[in-house]
Amino acid sequence: MSDSNGEAPAPKGGVLSVLKRLDDGLSVVERQLLGWSIVIMAVNTVANVIMRLGFSSSIFFSEELNQFLIILVTFVGISEAARMGRHIRMSAFTDMLGPQASKIMMIIITLGTAALLFLLAWYSIGYVSSLIQSNRLTPALRIPYYLTVLIVPFGLTVTGIQFVLAAVTNIVRPGTHLSYRVEDTFSEADDHHL
Repeated sequence: MSDSNGEAPAPKGGVLSVLKRLDDGLSVVERQLLGWSIVIMAVNTVANVIMRLGFSSSIFFSEELNQFLIILVTFVGISEAARMGRHIRMSAFTDMLGPQASKIMMIIITLGTAALLFLLAWYSIGYVSSLIQSNRLTPALRIPYYLTVLIVPFGLTVTGIQFVLAAVTNIVRPGTHLSYRVEDTFSEADDHHL
């Protein structure tokens, strides 16, 4: 059962309660990172345009900073999207199935997605390790290049964990859940109002 926002009720006690509190804390950090990254990108871009138009000279690190922030927003954002059940999904097929078949498909999809994300995280750790060994520096800021992509394995891993939690939630709770927090509220009654 979900509340009026589609969110599943909070778990009562035990390990799930501790995990929820940890995830709530991580969500706050992720939202702050996302918000501030977007603000910094906007300020950086506007300042760079003003510098180019007013002084015929760009800020030397502007493009590099925005590239780093785009990576950060992407790989922190996918975790937050998965947590809130806002990831892209193709639901036309599962919407035609009955509730039980739809739930089974959701479990298969979330576990498959988690496995793919963990595999990508593994490969990204290898990539980051190769960057550490190469001692490459970014061209403008001259910081180690691996620091700019260090968020990638973290974001992929945390997102994989979100999909595992969604699968477990679908296994232990009634209804079909998009994430461990959000229950899928689609029903045949909603279909008639379209």
